[in-house]
Amino acid sequence: MEIVGKIIQVLPAQEGVSKTSGNPWKIQSYVLETQEQYPRKVCFEIFGEERIKNNPCQLDDLVTVSFDIESREFNGRWYTSIRAWRVQQGDMTVNPDAAQAAPAVAPAQAVAQPASQPAAQPMGGNANVQTFDAAASQDEGTDLPF
Repeated sequence: MEIVGKIIQVLPAQEGVSKTSGNPWKIQSYVLETQEQYPRKVCFEIFGEERIKNNPCQLDDLVTVSFDIESREFNGRWYTSIRAWRVQQGDMTVNPDAAQAAPAVAPAQAVAQPASQPAAQPMGGNANVQTFDAAASQDEGTDLPF
């Protein structure tokens, strides 16, 4: 799964030693805010010192986070974690090559409608209604309405 957003908080790193194997571990947590009409805040973590070094995140970075979600039970309660396995700078969800060449388009910007479709009309009165002509579409060798 992937999510795109801006890093709004970098939480303190946690370190320890595994009780079973005696190996040291490190985990770094971040809070990301999505860039949608109704922004959401998501806390994700990167586990392992090597992954933390390979996926650096700074405050105010726009990032695409690839992650796994896992829930586990402990003493009758359920805990869910969002573990990132890759963090890329910028919005990489549409086309990674295009995102590096041009800045990402803000979601609030309107998408231009093709000239063949009229702009949306308010309800009521004599609003024009556009219908799909399946026969004309099949003449062109396709059954798609566009």
